[in-house]
Amino acid sequence: MANMLRKIHPIMFVTLVVLISVTLLVFTETLTSAVLEERRQQQIVDELGNIFPEIDNFVYNEEIEVFTLYAGGVTIGYAFLAIGAGYVGDIAIVVGLEDSETVKGIIIISQQETPGIGDRITGGGFISQFAGLSINAVNFKQDGGQIDGITMATISSKAVIDTVRDTAIEKVKQIEGVE
Repeated sequence: MANMLRKIHPIMFVTLVVLISVTLLVFTETLTSAVLEERRQQQIVDELGNIFPEIDNFVYNEEIEVFTLYAGGVTIGYAFLAIGAGYVGDIAIVVGLEDSETVKGIIIISQQETPGIGDRITGGGFISQFAGLSINAVNFKQDGGQIDGITMATISSKAVIDTVRDTAIEKVKQIEGVE
């Protein structure tokens, strides 16, 4: 009996350590996920003024995850977070729409693309091409759109283009369904 307890004791100890570790990880993730989400929301709010300098108020619709932006009590546009898969990892983009058809501007708030190549998607020359475009014109020029891609960063460029266009189309449908 004592011999059997010696064999079971290490297994029970390791099981207890694993259970405590998993519990602590779940508890920590629960605490930090709320803080991280709050920080991301604040980062989006901070960027809204860069896309819409005239903004003086906004309302966030949690159901469709869209900001309605106001200046002087008049709706001046909409903004939302668009996340797409790039070459290396996710690309998070704040997209501003003037109306249901026109992009006001975009800002890439996080990306993990290859330094010196794919990370050039954050450069002003690339992202400035989106301003004033019809949502349907958000595509490479060779595909009938208005955007020049970045040489040697085609996958990253396409990821931004597709994410902005596809998410904008989806969000416009949701906005029109709410109004």
